[in-house]
Order: sequence, then structure tokens, then C-alpha cells
Amino acid sequence: MLAIFAENLCMKLRQIIDAIEAAAPLALQESYDNSGLLLGNPDLDISSALIALDLTDEVLDEAISTGYNLIITHHPLIFHPLKKLAGENRVSHLIVRAIRHNVALYAAHTSLDNAPQGVSHFMAKKLGLKNVRALLPAQNKLMKLITFVPHSHADAVRQALFDAGAGHISRYDQCSFNTEGFGTFRGSADTSPFIGQPGQLSREPEIRIEVILPVYRRNQVMHALRQSHPYEEVAYDLVTLANDWQEAGTGVLGELPHPLSWREFLFLLRETFHARVIRHSWPADRPILRIALCGGAGSFALDAALQAGADAFATADISYHYFQEAAGRLLLCDIGHYESEQFTSELLLSILKDKLPTFAARVARQPANPVNYFA
Repeated sequence: MLAIFAENLCMKLRQIIDAIEAAAPLALQESYDNSGLLLGNPDLDISSALIALDLTDEVLDEAISTGYNLIITHHPLIFHPLKKLAGENRVSHLIVRAIRHNVALYAAHTSLDNAPQGVSHFMAKKLGLKNVRALLPAQNKLMKLITFVPHSHADAVRQALFDAGAGHISRYDQCSFNTEGFGTFRGSADTSPFIGQPGQLSREPEIRIEVILPVYRRNQVMHALRQSHPYEEVAYDLVTLANDWQEAGTGVLGELPHPLSWREFLFLLRETFHARVIRHSWPADRPILRIALCGGAGSFALDAALQAGADAFATADISYHYFQEAAGRLLLCDIGHYESEQFTSELLLSILKDKLPTFAARVARQPANPVNYFA
């Protein structure tokens, strides 16, 4: 299936990267990962992009034959350190071919997995789940900004902070806390204070404004603060929070519109994800309503699914002993790695379509699942 939008309009590679990373910030990727620009100059002119789950010879052939000079994948081609590029293995071979044909490579892997509205959220959307939240919320990814503003500029500063990405809490935006007080200050002889005179102590009524922001929005929010604040020297506190970030993180937890039997749920999984085989544990003796999902290899999230009271947990690459752990406690389902992430290209396309509506991009002809089944 092919998906395409917009007219062909060249853009700098960095503009496309910025659009992707606005939705899937690199700050959210796991420490072991290699999301981001893998090959290419950020100032390269990009005419169009091909999107795929994996970079294969077939995908690269398609890009070269149709003139696409950027390939965006979920799985990063370069994952382990490379010592040479001599075409001696699949990764090296593909990199050499991409360089020869001037094709840039970008991967949004765990940065997209862990993003708000990321891969597992898209799985939940396909299943029709409601009340969806992160299964393992992101930690140490939030900050609080506290600043002090004269009454006359409080509304303008608040709005600038909101516009820069601060003030989001769950499904609410423009969230802030405000208290009234007074500040004191005295500038030296070479200052130009907004209020008062150099060398004189000033005592002025101010509003204390507090907002929460993601760590990756720090630079934008601080720039907005300095640009909108009237003071020559802006007073502020920036504090890293230990709060869980419920909108971002690994996997999701949601609810079906109505309870299903475990067999009905397996049928739903099979039809939604086109799964030829579903390996599963023995189910608990209860209807299936609360669902945990994790795109890709998600066995590590089993304890979180159990603690959250999930009736079923669908993921991939589950080993033998996890099925033993889950038996009779929840319905643990291995739907396959490819099957769980097959819609990621569609998700990436929707991000580009939203951020860059005039840029040409489409989903590649999906290569076959590398895992085959003999039944």
C-alpha cells in the first residue's frame, strides 16, 4: 500500500528532522539506542522522503529508482558500533549504497516508542482503546520553571511560556500556578532597571509564575522567558522534577469499549495486527477489559502490566519463562515484532503530514516480514 501527500517541494534536511523531533524528541530515547540522523548533512536539500519500518535493499532500491533522497525508518540501520565500511555485511553494504546514491538516513526508534502519542499509543488507537496512558511513565523528563514578573507583564510572559511548550499536564494545557508577593532589588550605577533607579533599593509587587515543561523544551522556554520578560536581569528557578510523566514513556494501558472473552480478544488482536500466529499464556478467569500494549520487545514491562491490573498484555519477542510468570494472572500475548510495529510508518507519515503539509513523503512498499511461519 502506498500513501502520498502534497506537492514535491525541497526542504533542508534539518527542517524535516526538526518536524520529526518535535513529536519524537531524542531526549526520550533509551540510553542504548541510536535514534536520529544516521547519514547525511543537515543542510542537504531533500526533495522527498520514503518511510519504512526497516531499511532493506528493497526499500533502498525503491528510493533510488523513484528519486527519493531521504529514508526515514523506525529501526536504526546503525545500531552497533561500526569499525569499517567495506560492504562485508548487510549494514555496511546498505550504508555504502546509500552514500553512493546520496540518500540520507534517519531513524526514530525508542524516541518514537517513548513519545507522547508514540508507537504503543498508535497500537491502542488501532485496537480502539480508551482512557490510554503510559504503562511505564517517563522519569526525570520534567522540569519546573519559577519566575517573578511585574503585574503589567504577567499575562504576556505566561502566554510566551505556553507558546514555547510549557504548561501541559495530561490533557490540559496553559497550566500555571500564580501567587502575589513583592521583590526587592538594587541595581549598580551601570544598570538600566525596568522599574526604579540605579543605586536605589526597589520594592515592587510581582507575580510568581510556576509552569511545568519537558526537559527537551528547556531552551525554547528559557528563550521565550527572556524575550517576553521586561526585566534587564530575569530572576528564575529551574528545577528538575522526580514526577512521572504520564503522557510519555514505554507501552500504554487502556480499556476496550466493552469486555471480551479471552478468545474474542485473541481474534481482535489477530485481525487488527494481521498476526498469523499468536503465542499466549493461559488466561486469568475473568473478562478482558484493561489492556497493556508495548510495540516491539516488551517482556520487561510484564510486572508493570500486572501491577496496573491489566487483563491482557500484547507485545512481542516473549521468552518461555514470562509465559510461566503470567499464567492465570493475565493473558500474555506475543503477536510478533513486525506485527506490533507495522503501523509505525503510517504514524511517521502522519507526523510529517501534520508538521510539513507541503513536503512530499510516502510509505514504502512494505517489505515482507523477515519472520516466517511453518504450520
